[in-house]
Amino acid sequence: MTEKKLSPWFVLLLSIATGVSVASNNYAQPLLHTISNDLHITTSSTGIIITVAQLSYAAGLLLLVPLGDLIERRLLIVSMSFISMLGLIICAFSQNMTWLLIGTGIAGFFSVVAQVIIPFAASLANNKERGEVVGFIMSGLLLGILLARTAAGICSYFGNWRTIYIVAVIILFIIILLLFKALPRYPAPIKMRYYQLIASTIGQFKKYPLLILYSLLGALNFAIFSLFWTPIALLLGGPDYQYSDLTIGLFGLFGAAGALIAPYAGKLADKNKSNLVITLGLTLLMLSWLPIGFVHISIILLIIGVITLDLAVQATHVTSMNQVYKIDPNSRNRLNACYMLFYFIGGATASFSSTWLFAHYGWFGVSIAGASIALLALTIWLIFHPKQSEEQTYE
Repeated sequence: MTEKKLSPWFVLLLSIATGVSVASNNYAQPLLHTISNDLHITTSSTGIIITVAQLSYAAGLLLLVPLGDLIERRLLIVSMSFISMLGLIICAFSQNMTWLLIGTGIAGFFSVVAQVIIPFAASLANNKERGEVVGFIMSGLLLGILLARTAAGICSYFGNWRTIYIVAVIILFIIILLLFKALPRYPAPIKMRYYQLIASTIGQFKKYPLLILYSLLGALNFAIFSLFWTPIALLLGGPDYQYSDLTIGLFGLFGAAGALIAPYAGKLADKNKSNLVITLGLTLLMLSWLPIGFVHISIILLIIGVITLDLAVQATHVTSMNQVYKIDPNSRNRLNACYMLFYFIGGATASFSSTWLFAHYGWFGVSIAGASIALLALTIWLIFHPKQSEEQTYE
């Protein structure tokens, strides 16, 4: 690990690349109502698009991300980005649900390149700046998730739901060229066969018990995030509000405010304040559902809730991930794969169930579920969280 600070421009490129990569999984969310009309499917069944995106992402976390410990990083990052771009091309020209799901699956599976970039950056950064660097790149990731919705809404308004995929292909191609030029060659830290690598990845849970705690928190954290963002398009595009795709997409801008907290959360993690950040984050996450649940009183309450929810999700996620990276520097990709596998399984489960909850119990039912999951996460954390001194022994 070098003691030289990373160039701000290099960190910015990695942050943008991470955001653009992960955005591939989120373009469809504000467009579910429009896609259902164009492809002649029910709005409740469109949740399967988000589920396929997140399950394919989870599969990529288990099967592809560990390769970052086995294959030269620049080659891996550029190759995965290119194949993800091919998936977006399929989405852009799909004429039925089957091809849309195939394209979504390919793009989702290989867009886990974002989770190769983050531990790569952590390896390049020195100890004093690692939390801040990871936090900054995680800001790019969250902005990618949220602004993907905004961009999708704008493109749909001026074109159609396919337009965003065409634009994304062009942007991703430019990013691939920049990464190929800017990324240093970085040899893999270990040498083993692929099946041994996957077995070793799963074995990290047995080897490091705290990984289980942080992974479970990650799953519940992203479940809450997905429980809000998946059905929100159905609420705002439905008969009560009748908002356009453009207006729905703009709500991502309010959520993007949460990305501003990431570098500060990373700095606090560098100062061994991670327990405090996670406790406050989970508490805010639970409280955010109070204004969200009463959106029928005023749309302003929804905006307040969105900002609070995304800020809390980001603070908890960045801090938990930073703690995971401290466990074993030579296994960061495998540790990241374990954590993010749980993270996206939680998100996929919530995405699938949220449309069902909304269809049967309305927005208030979704809000009750979100607050309950947040309470569960806070309870688990308060019971099982490590002492601050334990966190300092990893490195």
